[in-house]
Amino acid sequence: MKALVVKAKNQSEMKFVSELLKKLGIQSTIMDLEEVEDQAMSILMKEADRTKKVSRETIMKKLKVS
Repeated sequence: MKALVVKAKNQSEMKFVSELLKKLGIQSTIMDLEEVEDQAMSILMKEADRTKKVSRETIMKKLKVS
C-alpha cells in the first residue's frame, strides 16, 4: 500500500481535508513536520546499503574535514 502526503495551508484546510477523507471512508492520520521527517529517515535507513564497511579512520578523516 502507498500513502499520500498532503500539506495544508492552514488549520481550517487541514480540518476540511481530514473530514473529506473520513466521509470517503479513507483512513488518515495528521502528523506534524517532525513526525514526517522521522518517517522519511526510517525509510532511508531501511534502504541503506549495509554490505559495505568503512574503517574508523576514514570516518574520522571525513569528520575532521567538515
